Amino acid sequence: MGIIARFKDIMAANINALLDKAEDPEKMIDQTMRNLTKDLGEVKKETAAVMADENRCKRELEECNAEIAKMQTYAEKALLAGNEADAMKFLDQKNILTAKQTSLQQTYDVAAANAMKMRQMHDKLVKDINELNSRRDAIKAKMKVAKTQNRLNELNSSITDTSGSISAFERMEAKANAMLDQANAMTELNGTIEEGSVDTLAAKYDAAPDAAVQSELAALKEKLGLQ
Repeated sequence: MGIIARFKDIMAANINALLDKAEDPEKMIDQTMRNLTKDLGEVKKETAAVMADENRCKRELEECNAEIAKMQTYAEKALLAGNEADAMKFLDQKNILTAKQTSLQQTYDVAAANAMKMRQMHDKLVKDINELNSRRDAIKAKMKVAKTQNRLNELNSSITDTSGSISAFERMEAKANAMLDQANAMTELNGTIEEGSVDTLAAKYDAAPDAAVQSELAALKEKLGLQ
């Protein structure tokens, strides 16, 4: 009856506690259900054996009862026939069978009680397995939703992390713009310095004036009395 002790341990265990300790609750659930199904098969065998023993004891008891009734009938017939000695023999056999009947009755009572307990155990195991099957489906559904939610959380975390990359990119872009503005400013300053340099100014006066311009300039001076 070791299977009965194992069955009681399983049923007494807290399924939720087992799942909490499991690395993969889905695998734990499936393994637990496989164990229970295996146990159910063994309980069925045990129950069938105990019930068979009950039926055997019942049959032996009924046969003994029938023999006792038979001996009683023969004893009565012997007396009616005037054969008291034969009646005594039948009554002696009846007494022997009656003693046997007491033992058979005790054996049958124990076998019947065991059979009832085994049937109750079997029925409870079947009920519990059906209940756990429905709970397994619900737990697996929750696990699936939880895994999906975890994936969404991971994706959301990855998207959140890109904000740092975007911020760094914007800083680099601003830095590049500042460098470009500084370079343009330096170019502008360098151009101003070149236009105002002494060499540039001297080159302007060293250039030979145009002949037509010189004639027009002389005429203008004469008109203004500047010659």
